[in-house]
Amino acid sequence: MFALLLNASFEPLRVIPARRAVMLILSGKAETVASGDNPRLFRSASAAVEVPAVVRLKYHVKIPYRAMVPLSRAALLARDDKTCQYCFKPGNTIDHVVPRARGGEHVWENVVTACSRCNAKKDDRLLEEIGWSLSRKPYAPKAWFYMVFKFELDPAWRPYLPAFA
Repeated sequence: MFALLLNASFEPLRVIPARRAVMLILSGKAETVASGDNPRLFRSASAAVEVPAVVRLKYHVKIPYRAMVPLSRAALLARDDKTCQYCFKPGNTIDHVVPRARGGEHVWENVVTACSRCNAKKDDRLLEEIGWSLSRKPYAPKAWFYMVFKFELDPAWRPYLPAFA
């Protein structure tokens, strides 16, 4: 079980274990913002505390540096929701929009998720050459994305996570 940790300004900071979220609440450093669909309880001999889905720090924490999200297969599949960007069926391969053989770079703005069939059909051609187009321009995700893509996204987190683009 995990919880989304927000700064006092409601900026997403990271995903933390539920136990840590409860400890932040009990110590007065954070407050519950949202509970999950299936609330669970942590029990002690004298109390029972509901496990929050989203917690917010009571005091603002300055984050001096935000790293760029490293390009990896797992992060790309998460950005594109494991969907082929050409035919919208489930996708599991990386495709370079401008093929590397044609001088395309291996950067966020030039890679998309594709199904094996579309990837093989496109081969090392440009989209214009085969009459294809992308419905959404590839982009580099925001820094918070790297902190949450490894976790199954709790529906209670969605209102507090900015749009990918």
